Amino acid sequence: MARIDTCYNIADLREAARKRLPKGVFQYLDLGTEDLVALRNNRDFLDRTKLLNQVLVDVSDIDTSTEVFGRKTSLPLAIAPTGIAGLTWYEGELELAKAAAKAGVPFTLATGSNTAMEKVAAIGGRCWFQLYMWRQKELSYEVVKRAERAGFEALIWTVDIGLGANREHNKRNGFNTPYKLNAKSAVDMALHPEWMINVMGKYLRTTGMPTHANYPPQFQTSVTGAASQAKALRADMVSFDDIDRLREIWPGKLIIKGIMRPDDAEKCVARGVDGIVVSNHGGRNMDSAPSTLDVLPGIVRAVGGKTTVIVDSGVRRGSDLVKCLALGAKLALTGRATLYGIGAGGQAGADKALAILKDELRRTMSYVGRARTADIDGDVLWRGDLRN
Repeated sequence: MARIDTCYNIADLREAARKRLPKGVFQYLDLGTEDLVALRNNRDFLDRTKLLNQVLVDVSDIDTSTEVFGRKTSLPLAIAPTGIAGLTWYEGELELAKAAAKAGVPFTLATGSNTAMEKVAAIGGRCWFQLYMWRQKELSYEVVKRAERAGFEALIWTVDIGLGANREHNKRNGFNTPYKLNAKSAVDMALHPEWMINVMGKYLRTTGMPTHANYPPQFQTSVTGAASQAKALRADMVSFDDIDRLREIWPGKLIIKGIMRPDDAEKCVARGVDGIVVSNHGGRNMDSAPSTLDVLPGIVRAVGGKTTVIVDSGVRRGSDLVKCLALGAKLALTGRATLYGIGAGGQAGADKALAILKDELRRTMSYVGRARTADIDGDVLWRGDLRN
């Protein structure tokens, strides 16, 4: 695809996606919340973190794979749950799942996605499912049981929800829930005819207006439909006891996403979870949050190897993956990087995003003198004056 042929890094894919997508769709996936402070914090920490090259080390046989939950993955990376994939490309979740399976990394399907989980699971590969625990909890349990029947390997419960995010750009662009187009956004979409024809037009020609295909049947309204289900689907009445209930009904791996405090991590470990995701929701929820890598080392120390620690938010380069591992994570989630790929060119764009990250990871591993991801540790980080 010509659009992605000259994309040499994730920033290039981002720019290609920006040009192809209507402003509202692009800003929905690209921006954070309020003043974008948390969004910047994630990147600022990664940019400030420096790596030390180590010379005269045999790096002729670099292996970027790792083992997660007893199974090999080709990269220390999994695709994060992102609810906008189906609006960046027709059935974009399927395109992401295909790219993940091809690259040999796990793919996480979001609760709010537009493609049915059974269709995604049929792709093969390692499929994880992301859950919101709604106020009407039986509705969430229905979704969990459906994911089990579909054959998903892991369940990621996203817990950093509060009372919802204040994403002012979405309101301006008509991309709140439910989506309400205004004159400005209608004109913007009309100025992107390829997207109109190949995404929205294709939905209208086939299945109709996109819906939240994995909600319970009574709530599978279109993305522009009424918000009558808002109270039932509000995720504001939860506790650590809910982990126990999920353990009762979910036989697979259970991961808690949205942990930013050591004490919360310890409570999750006490409940026997298989993994935690250190995440500030990609800077999309609480704007005063620190970067995830700021808090990661303290959380790793607190759990003491008793659960798998995953980190989320901000990965744009293969060197970022090295930094995540060096600070104690077993795996990193990436959401926007592969979404930019989908937005630029569907599966081919996501393939390219993952290939770019893998190539950059290999190069960085060679510089820091590590031929295996398991050997990446804090020794590769520059912590100041080496004479001390």
